[in-house]
Order: sequence, then structure tokens, then C-alpha cells
Amino acid sequence: MSVPVGLYLTNQYYPGHDPAAALREQLALVRAARDGGWAAVFAGHHYLGDDLAHFQPLPMLARAAAEAEGMRIGTGIWLLALHNPVDVAEQLATLDIIAGGQLTFGVGLGYRDVEYAAFGIGTSRIDRFEDNLSIVRRLWAGEAVDADLPWCRLRGARLSLLPVQTPGPPIWMAANSDSAVQRAARLADAWMVNPHATLDTISRQLELYRVARGGRPGPLPLMREVFCGPDRETALRRAEPFLAAKYKTYADWGQNKVMPDRDAFDAAYAQLADQRFIVGSPADCVAALRPWLELGVTELILRTHWAGMPIEHAVESIRLLSTEVLPSL
Repeated sequence: MSVPVGLYLTNQYYPGHDPAAALREQLALVRAARDGGWAAVFAGHHYLGDDLAHFQPLPMLARAAAEAEGMRIGTGIWLLALHNPVDVAEQLATLDIIAGGQLTFGVGLGYRDVEYAAFGIGTSRIDRFEDNLSIVRRLWAGEAVDADLPWCRLRGARLSLLPVQTPGPPIWMAANSDSAVQRAARLADAWMVNPHATLDTISRQLELYRVARGGRPGPLPLMREVFCGPDRETALRRAEPFLAAKYKTYADWGQNKVMPDRDAFDAAYAQLADQRFIVGSPADCVAALRPWLELGVTELILRTHWAGMPIEHAVESIRLLSTEVLPSL
């Protein structure tokens, strides 16, 4: 494949479903992607999911690494402002070692008030996020770090456990709003383009990103919701109920509040799918992915399974993507 492709794990299941079975299903997706020649596997991060149980990404990715031989692993994304940066630096350094120096650290600010309230964090979210990112970076680089913050006090602190990658794993930053896109350009190694916004919105924001980046080179990874079936009708029948339910959850959680332009989620499936979801036959998927590559995307991160979907349908989607879609890109 000329374009590296990663698998974005669902990492979620409905309460009442056997969690051990849900874990086995996610690992089956990792193996299918590995056998299909995919380059990476990512897992997301949430707390207090109400109607969705959520595996935490660090132990999940450590377990997935055993199945993901030769693949990068990554957080997509880690809610950095919620945590102490020393803990983050040591935990992720450990994960980079487990992954053989193949970790990508995807970070983001998040958007759910319930998560911030649970950690006792008020209005200083952006400052906390940026301070934590700076401390993690400096600790990974082996520096002696001083900090005098309400949540972290350090005097000449230096990690004894360093990541394999120097000066540390690449940092990709998720961003939805225009200001967040500019923050990613300023602070991260790459903007991790979200799966929620339309092609028109991302095209506009990409100009903001490039200006704010000032010509600095770097990858442009894109996350997308993609489901491939033997034909368009089968793909739509298999994917629509689960994708629609996922985006209803996003709307209920307040993701709408941070979306730019008119990319809200409280809409019918057909409106949601326009320029956003890629669901269809192999030929449909090739045609829908090409405009993103023409935009300058250098890596694809695809989610092809959502809570409640029969795992065999997602495994078939990975197989079709591996054999009939990705080689054409």
C-alpha cells in the first residue's frame, strides 16, 4: 500500500454484553488488519460512558501490541488535561517500550463536561493541556524539569524510564474547532484530522493549519468512518444502524458543541453521511477516499466497527478494504 493505513478500534460495547467477549472481538479486528498489511492500530479514551462501556486505551493497547506484530500502536486520542504529566510520561514511555518503539501519542482536549468534573477540573482546560504537553515532552527528552502548578510540582525532576524513541514518540493532536486546529499546528507533530467533520470543512481548516504551521513539514493523518461490503446495499444495511447510533451518542455527549461550520450530529443518517461516512462497495470506497488523498492526507486511520455490530461483518469489511480498496489507492 502506498498510503499507510491504521485501524481505529471501537473500544466500546453496550453494557450487558460480555466484556471478555468484547475484548476478543476487538483483538480479532487487530489480527485481521495485521494480516491485511495495515500499518497501525489506535484506541480512544473516555470515562463514564453511560450507555457505552469503554475499555481504557493503555491496557487495551498493551494487550493489542501482542497481536499487532510489525504495526505501530497509538492513542487516538488521550485526554491529556485530565492527568498528571509525570504519570502520563512514564505510562506512555512504558507503552513505547512494549511496542518496540512504535508508539504514536495522539492527544486532545476532549469535550465532555462530565469527564472534567469527575477529575475536579474547572475552566483552565487549555492552559492545563498545554502545560502538560510541554512537561511530557521535556521529560521524554531526558531534561530536568521544574514546574510549580496546582496539579504538578517538580524540582529538577528527570525520568529514569525513557521511551525507545528519541526525543520521544511523535505527538499527533486531534482538533475540531478552528482555534484547536491552529493549536495543533503550533504544538504538535501533526494534526490528527477528526472523523466527524465534512470534506468541505476540513478543506477550509487545512488552509488555517498550513498557515499556522509556517511551512514546517509533517504527516497529515486522517480518521474516517469506513465500511466496505460486497455491494452498496449490503454495506448500508450492515453499517447504518450502528453508525447512526454512534453519532446519536456523540450528540448526546455534547460533541456538537465543538464542531465548526454546520457539522452538527443531530441529523438524519443521510445528512450525516454526506462527505463524512464512507459506506459502500469496494468501488464506492475507492471513489470516496480519493478526494481525501488529493487534499494531502498522508495516512488513513479507519474505523469499520461500531458497538453492537456483528464482528464478522467488520472482519469482512477489513478483508475487502485490504484486498480491493487500499491497493487501488
